[in-house]
Amino acid sequence: MLNVFTLDKGRLSGRLLQEEIDSAADLAQVQPVWVDLEAPTAEEIGWIAGRFGLQIPNNIVDDDLEESARFYEEDNGELHIRSDFLIDDDVTPRNVRVAFILFNGILFSVHEEDLPVFRLLRLRARRNPALIEDAKDVLLKLYDADAEYSADALEGIYDALESVSARVLKQDVDDRAAGEALAAIAKEEDLNGRIRRNVMDTRRAVSFMMRSRMLNAEQFEEARQILRDIDSLDSHTAFLFDKINFLMDATVGFININQNKIIKIFSVASVALLPPTLIASIYGMNFQHMPELAQPWGYPFALALMAASVAAPLYYFRRKGYMR
Repeated sequence: MLNVFTLDKGRLSGRLLQEEIDSAADLAQVQPVWVDLEAPTAEEIGWIAGRFGLQIPNNIVDDDLEESARFYEEDNGELHIRSDFLIDDDVTPRNVRVAFILFNGILFSVHEEDLPVFRLLRLRARRNPALIEDAKDVLLKLYDADAEYSADALEGIYDALESVSARVLKQDVDDRAAGEALAAIAKEEDLNGRIRRNVMDTRRAVSFMMRSRMLNAEQFEEARQILRDIDSLDSHTAFLFDKINFLMDATVGFININQNKIIKIFSVASVALLPPTLIASIYGMNFQHMPELAQPWGYPFALALMAASVAAPLYYFRRKGYMR
């Protein structure tokens, strides 16, 4: 899918925003400031090469890249930036690689999935006049929206962990509830790690733009503000890691307590059954001189003695609180 965006009185507007460009002729009719390619076909990449003279490699969003290849500038002035953007959904939260190319005043973005951050920028640009002035503004606003999206995802983790805390710390936790809590905690821990990676990648990209001296004074100050926002997110992710570890330890502790209760029952039962087992083994040896066995009350006496030997330790354990 290929979307192009043009500047219209200071407002970012997509001429063909809601539909694909069907031919190279459609692309030739616009002068965009941003060209967004979502899972582009070889034909669409050919249209870009023919219209703008830009050759987009087929593996431009390949995840198997050297770290040094994430930010660089070609001899012809192409500025390449590769960044990860977060997708926070209920099924599989993930980071998606996006390749940016700044060339002749146009921002080209290539990615395989539709991204919430891109939708957020398009919505803002339609509502706010003079939000975008050039292609570098588009890139900065994307990183700004990415930081805000990460902050919203962190708020969602806070809410989810509060719900887990209410189940784990304020209620009796059985094995089923503990398993559900562990699954929820693991999910939030994975998302928190992805957010931390995402903001780290955004920090690197914005810092590269500042070091490359491609920004004017106003854009440079905006980039500094984005870095300050990202720095504020680091403390939240660190706090959430500590909270996740605490809840994980507490949940595992409750599981151990439940298991210890089961082991305690078996321990009490085994100790209580030792005396009658001893008595039964003695009477089962058939010694020659056991006068009580010759009496009518002999065997009932042995059985009563065995029952008493069971009741005595059970009564003792109950008095000590071991049966609770």
